[in-house]
Amino acid sequence: MGNWERNVRRVVPYVPGEQPVRTDIIKLNTNENPYPPSPKVREAMERMDFDRLRRYPAVDTEPLRSAIADRYGLNPGQVFVGVGSDDVLAMCFMTFFQSDRPILFPDITYSFYDVWAELFRIPYRQIPLDDNYEIRTEDYRTENGGIVFPNPNAPTGRLLPVRTAEEIIRNSPDSVVIVDEAYIDFGGESVLPLLEKYDNLLIVQTFSKSRSLAGMRIGYAFGSEKMIRYLEDVKYSFNSYTMNMAALQLGTAAVSDEAYFRQTVERIIATRERTAVRLRNLGYIVPESAANFLFVSHPELDIGKLFEDLKEAGIYVRYWKKPRLDNHLRITVGTDGEMDRLAEFLQNYRQN
Repeated sequence: MGNWERNVRRVVPYVPGEQPVRTDIIKLNTNENPYPPSPKVREAMERMDFDRLRRYPAVDTEPLRSAIADRYGLNPGQVFVGVGSDDVLAMCFMTFFQSDRPILFPDITYSFYDVWAELFRIPYRQIPLDDNYEIRTEDYRTENGGIVFPNPNAPTGRLLPVRTAEEIIRNSPDSVVIVDEAYIDFGGESVLPLLEKYDNLLIVQTFSKSRSLAGMRIGYAFGSEKMIRYLEDVKYSFNSYTMNMAALQLGTAAVSDEAYFRQTVERIIATRERTAVRLRNLGYIVPESAANFLFVSHPELDIGKLFEDLKEAGIYVRYWKKPRLDNHLRITVGTDGEMDRLAEFLQNYRQN
C-alpha cells in the first residue's frame, strides 16, 4: 500500500440496478417510468437555443424552481432543486445531520442512506421494520440527530399515513425529519400540508419516476425558507451550477403538463393493481403497494434462482441477497404488455 492510500476515505458504495446493454429485454429493475416524457418536453427540446449552451445555467435554478413552487402552492423560497433526488438527499445529509447523536432510518429502506452516513461520517442507527415491513412510530421516539424515511417505502412499497408520519415529526422537534417521497404520486398522500405546522420537516421528491425524466436527473425539496437557505449555503460552497440548462428548461415543460402527468400515473396504478391480482392468483405473496413497483415473494420458490431465471429469459427485476430481503423481488411496473409477459413466464415457471 502506498502512503497516499492511507489517507483515502473508504466506503462501500451504493449498488444501482443493472443498466444492461441489451435492447431485447423487459427492464423492470430500476423503477423507471415505462412511458415517455410529456410531449411538451419534446417540444421544449426542439425550441432550445443551441448557442445558449455556451453560457452557464441559472444559479437559482429558474424557471424550474418557480414552476415547481406554483404547482405545489408554495413560494420559490421554499423549493430547492438538485441533480436528482440523490443529489438533494446527499445535500440534506451534509447540511442537517451534524449532531453527535445518531440519525435514524429503517433497516429495510433505500440503500443509499447508510452509504451517505458512512461517507459523511454521520452516526446512524437502523430501526427494524415490524414483521409486516411497516414502521413502528414508537421506535423513533428516542434521542436522535435526525430522521429520514421514504414514503412509500422502498423496496416494500408500504405507505405510511400522513397522521402516522406526523407523529414521527412531532415527536422529534429538535431534529430535522426528511420524508423521501420519490414514489408518492403512485397512490400516496404527501405530507406537504404539514410544512405549515413543522419547521423541522423537509420533503424530497423527484422527476425520475412519475414524470418520466430519470435521464434528466431532476430532484427537489420542500421546506421552510430558512431550511432552504441552509441547503443553498452548502450547495454554493462547492458548486453553484449544479443544474444544467437543458434540465431546467425540460423540467419546466414537464411540470406544465398536468393532464399528461395524471394520465401516466393512472395507467401505471391500473397496471400495478391488475398485475398484483394476477400474481397472487399464481401463488405469489404481493402486499399492497403505493409505489410503481411490487414487492413479491413466494412461500416455496428459491427467489434467488427465480431472479436468475428471469434474467436469462430477458426479464430484469431487482434482488438483494440480504437478511429479510433475500426471499423477495422488487418488480417495477412496466407497460401492460411487459407485465403480461412477466405473468406468463411466472405462470409457466417450474423450479427444479
